[in-house]
Amino acid sequence: MARSRPADRVPALIDAAVRVFSAKGFRRAQMADIALAMGVSPGLLYNYVESKAALFYLVIDQGFSQPALVEPQSFPVPTPPPGALVKRVAERFRKDAAMPAFTAALGRTRAENPSAELEAIVRELYANVHRTAFVTTMIERSALDLPELAELFYGRMRGGLVARLARLIESRIAAGQFRRVRHPAVAARLIIETVTWFARHRCGDPASEDITDEAAEETTVELLVNSLVAAPSRPRLLRPQTPTAPPAAKRAIRYGKPSREPQPG
Repeated sequence: MARSRPADRVPALIDAAVRVFSAKGFRRAQMADIALAMGVSPGLLYNYVESKAALFYLVIDQGFSQPALVEPQSFPVPTPPPGALVKRVAERFRKDAAMPAFTAALGRTRAENPSAELEAIVRELYANVHRTAFVTTMIERSALDLPELAELFYGRMRGGLVARLARLIESRIAAGQFRRVRHPAVAARLIIETVTWFARHRCGDPASEDITDEAAEETTVELLVNSLVAAPSRPRLLRPQTPTAPPAAKRAIRYGKPSREPQPG
């Protein structure tokens, strides 16, 4: 029977769980590890969740939003049925990592302003990756242990994003608005991985502590946009014409001899 809500430690529990799952993945993480990270006894965790799978579900359900969503009405949170965890991950990403500017761009055959359009997409992606960084790291690490989560995360989510972005790149190349690239899908992956490193992985790199959030985002946007958007067409400049020398002078220059024709003055 579900008990009434215990003392308010859910944010601390979620924070500890994210750190442990991110470091160890779902299989290797133990409830005792999470309790140690939280600074409580392992038994206390079972006032909140029935199992490790229930805790993972709670993190997915609550950990995307800042502040957290409305907490469960009763505790402990039950162990989710088969398939419920993956379904909830997909729902949370669909809601909290939506990209309306990207969706609108896919509905057009050409951009009114290709630089502004691509900048909006890159910033939108950057904001999503940065906002969900800690939970996404936990999911990515745990996907190595859970095949159904790996298929969702690497296949449908990241693979789908690469495919859609590649389609947009191909469309803008065809419209003459992006520079021609040999492999649009690789270019799409490069954009996504560059954004992911600077928005998420940089946070765990001690050698990047001197890079501010603003500098990371602005540099990422600037270089990605400028590398793809075609330079505006410019009128061709005609090469200046060299004045035609008189025939005698041309012969003299050709053979390296001064002209014998009388010079003016």
